[in-house]
Amino acid sequence: MTGPRDSFRDFLARRDFLAVSAISLIGLARGSESPPDGDLLYVGTYTERTHSEGIYLIRMDRRSGQLRRVGSVSAGANPSFLALHPNGRTLYAVNELEQYSGRPTGAVSAFAIAGDTGALTRLNEQPSGGGAPCFVSVDRSGRALLVANYGGGSVALLPIEANGALAAAHVVQHTGKGPNAERQEAPHAHCILPDPSNRFALAADLGADRVFVYQLDLEGRSLRHIEEGDAVMRAGAGPRHLAFHPTLPLVFVANELDSTVATLRFDAERGALSLLDARSTLPAGWTGTNYPADIHVAANGRTLHVSNRGHNSIAVFSVAESTGALALDQVVSTDGDWPRNFSLDPSGRWLLVANQRSDSVVVFGRDPDTGRLTPTRQRIAIPSPVCLRFA
Repeated sequence: MTGPRDSFRDFLARRDFLAVSAISLIGLARGSESPPDGDLLYVGTYTERTHSEGIYLIRMDRRSGQLRRVGSVSAGANPSFLALHPNGRTLYAVNELEQYSGRPTGAVSAFAIAGDTGALTRLNEQPSGGGAPCFVSVDRSGRALLVANYGGGSVALLPIEANGALAAAHVVQHTGKGPNAERQEAPHAHCILPDPSNRFALAADLGADRVFVYQLDLEGRSLRHIEEGDAVMRAGAGPRHLAFHPTLPLVFVANELDSTVATLRFDAERGALSLLDARSTLPAGWTGTNYPADIHVAANGRTLHVSNRGHNSIAVFSVAESTGALALDQVVSTDGDWPRNFSLDPSGRWLLVANQRSDSVVVFGRDPDTGRLTPTRQRIAIPSPVCLRFA
């Protein structure tokens, strides 16, 4: 028998259902709705300490930020850093070791991505041309993979075949050192990225205190150093990662050893860099040990984010629209230890952080206009996570 109270409950249920449906439709119209199974995220890890399974596949609900693990693949030792081919059909991973499978070098592997599930199938593997490869990127045409070998102090270009597999590496050795005797006794290449024109590649070298400029020769499958274009950084800065502004001729550099983010002007006609400014990534008055790691500029160019290891935080900078000048707006705890890399989701409404030493990926809400971050309760346990890549 149905009474007045039951009827009222039915009314409330129908009202709540309609309200949720309306919100979902609004979100879909704005492009914030997740794909049917959620956005796919690949997580690269260190396997030596934790005996992790290698590369993890995570689904994220774009409406709530909730994460769930959907798979993993063995990818050799320490598949720490990842890159996606522009066509979305191949994933690349380094094997961050001084020696790999008995060879005195690290390696890079290519994996085909299943169109329906995102599952990975190994295509092939190539030596990276140096020890401890720690960074990979793909040129904008999808014809070449770029690798930074930290231990060997070199960078390499590996041609990409039609099926996504890798050919043998063309290697360029860096030279130089810095004043930090422990960390800068020799060159340590830490990042290499193609520029927006795809005519050049820029490489940050922590040991040499330099950002190297290369002409990206896709036909000749090689890198040609443009020495006069290099940026000589402040002594002891330790440049680690780079990020290009989407519209201004600027490159931002996360400096690991002095906890700053530097702004460089890039002349894309000559392939030349010049240092403009440097700002601290830490709140005023904090004096502990800290090593910035990853850096990203939002797609709209209005905000920049940097991860701080030691302070264990994300620094949020506003970027002036006309000049690109930086102002530190917010520094937020990552709710974990040693935030390595982080990623903005495709909608720009979420920021995910890989806390390497506390074995967690943590989700923050993000204001798409201001870049300011808000903690959420969303997180997932992943052993020794390093790199996050949305498919």
